[in-house]
Amino acid sequence: MTITLTKHHGLGNDFLVYDLAQGEPVDAWADLARRWCDRRTGIGADGLLTLGRDAADDTHLTMMLHNADGSRAEMSGNGIRCLAQAAYVAQGRSGPVAYRITTDAGDKAVEVLRVVDEVTLRVSVDMGAVADLDEPAGWMYLGAHPDRPVWHLDLGNPHSVIAVDDVAAVPLDVLGPKVAHVNLEIVEPGPEAHAVTMRVHERGAGITQACGTGATATAFAALQWGLATPDADGEILVHQPGGDATVRLTGDGHRQAVLSGDTVFVGTVSLPDSG
Repeated sequence: MTITLTKHHGLGNDFLVYDLAQGEPVDAWADLARRWCDRRTGIGADGLLTLGRDAADDTHLTMMLHNADGSRAEMSGNGIRCLAQAAYVAQGRSGPVAYRITTDAGDKAVEVLRVVDEVTLRVSVDMGAVADLDEPAGWMYLGAHPDRPVWHLDLGNPHSVIAVDDVAAVPLDVLGPKVAHVNLEIVEPGPEAHAVTMRVHERGAGITQACGTGATATAFAALQWGLATPDADGEILVHQPGGDATVRLTGDGHRQAVLSGDTVFVGTVSLPDSG
C-alpha cells in the first residue's frame, strides 16, 4: 500500500499535504513530519499539513500543521493557502471559490481569487484580528538594542517583530534560535513607500523564504511605526526572500488583516505506508 503527498509552496515557504481521504498512516504525525520534511533524507519541506473535509460541505476543510521538527503549530498563512490549493486541485475546480478552513487557531476564510497559470493560484486569507502578545520568555537573551522598535504580536501563533536598518546585515541564524519558541521577524522600510522588506526565523522550521503570519505581523507593526503607508488599494507590500505578499489592514486600530499571495503546486510523490 502506498500513500500520496502533494507539495506546494507559498513564496518559497514549502509544505507537504497529506489528504486524509486516503486514511490514517501507520506512524505518528510528528514522526512523519520529521522524516518527510528532512531536506537530505526525506522529501523536504518547512512543514506537513493534513487535509480533512466536511462530508456535507466540500468548501469546509480542516487543517493540522506540524513543523519540520515535528512540533505542532496553530496556524500558517502560507500553509493554509497551500492546503486550499491541494483541495482545489483534488476537487478539479477551475474558477474562484471560497473555503472555510478549521485550524488550531480557529476558522479562517480562504478565497481562491484567480488562476494565475497551470500551477499557480492567487489566494487570500482572512487572518482575523492582530492581537498584542506579552514579551516572550527569555527575550532579554536576544540582546536587542532597547531603542529599536519591537512589537510582540499574536496571529494565532506568536511573533516578535523588530525594526532594523538593514535586514541583510542581521545574523538571523544566530538570533532566531535564542527565541526559538516564537517567530522572529526583522523588517526595514521600503524600498517603495507602501512596502517593507522582511526576513524571518520560524518556530520549528528555522530561517524560511517567507512567512504568511509573519508578513501580517510585520505589515501591522510597520504601519503603526510609520515605516510604510498603504497603497491606493489599502495594502502594504511585504518583500520576502521567496517573493512578495500583500496585507490589507482595516477596522479599529487597523487590526483586521487579509493576506494575499501566490501559491504554487510543485508536484505529487508516492511513498510506502511504512514511511
